[in-house]
Amino acid sequence: MQPILTLGLMSGTSRDGIDAALLLTDGETHIEPKGHLTIPYTPEFQSQIAAACARAATLKHPAPDPLIDQLSTDLAELHATAVHRLLAATGTPPEAVALIGFHGHTIAHKPHQKWTWQTGNAARLAALTGRPVIHNFRSADVTAGGQGAPLAPGYHRARRPYDESLGILNLGGVGNLTWFHENAWGSFDTGPANALIDDWVRTHTAKSYDKDGALAAAGSLHESTLTAMLDLPWFDHPPPKSLDRDDFDIGPARGLSPADGANTLTAFTAETIRLALGHVPPLARLAITGGGRHNPILMAMIAHRTGVPTIPVEALGWNGDALEAEAFAWLAVRSDRGLPLSWPETTGVPQPLTGGERVG
Repeated sequence: MQPILTLGLMSGTSRDGIDAALLLTDGETHIEPKGHLTIPYTPEFQSQIAAACARAATLKHPAPDPLIDQLSTDLAELHATAVHRLLAATGTPPEAVALIGFHGHTIAHKPHQKWTWQTGNAARLAALTGRPVIHNFRSADVTAGGQGAPLAPGYHRARRPYDESLGILNLGGVGNLTWFHENAWGSFDTGPANALIDDWVRTHTAKSYDKDGALAAAGSLHESTLTAMLDLPWFDHPPPKSLDRDDFDIGPARGLSPADGANTLTAFTAETIRLALGHVPPLARLAITGGGRHNPILMAMIAHRTGVPTIPVEALGWNGDALEAEAFAWLAVRSDRGLPLSWPETTGVPQPLTGGERVG
């Protein structure tokens, strides 16, 4: 099929900002990245997202709510700004973009109740950009009995370099793993990645994240706290599986010093990766994407605890800052062409399934 120019937008569980990427793709193996950018969220907007997530957690299903509705509109307007900035930066006329893939922001994820909620006013985004928008990528999968996440693994497979035993580990707010071993593959969430570390840092310092792992490097591990945090049945559940960003919290680390808490929560993330690898065939290496790859302490802990060599995805020729946004550009084309977005191996859905909705 003919490749088309598509723009993907991702607001991830780290709540740190919007990633936008241009991609020329046919939704299969023709993939040409054409540029990307990131727009950070202000601390005030991060708090607005957190408040909406807290509100959504009290609801039994998606429903109109003034706080969440306002976030939906504000997200659309911020994403429109990202679109316009990326088009200007790359010298791309708006009419050259065939589709926009708009993930929105996940404010609740409850696949066991057969619903997931990615807020963001897609109609408003289409109106502000003048381009068709594909959105609501996850709901069809969840309704059909899948986990609705992760969705990027199909894109990982389309771009996969030849390697019989490779893991792609995304360290966003939540961690997720795509694995390849000979002709088999699969994916699932591994547990919190940056979310708890970021929450701890925001609570105990004036910063929003542990830059370069400096706070964790200054602290010591509290084994009893780590053991308590790992004592949850979820880690034993076989994949596919997924989780909500707020399924875990920093409560068990309460009472630790800021540095010791950061160290222990960083070790917790690394240990969840080790546990996750127990569910898959042996992997020769882990290629790491997402914001967590910029944290050298976290990267070192993962390599030490798993015993698996780790590399940033840039070693594969990929761009870890653009990868998730590129994935939703690719998924938008697949949605528009009726191709599968998820598979039994990636979300547990009974059969390969398309999804997404188009507006504009």
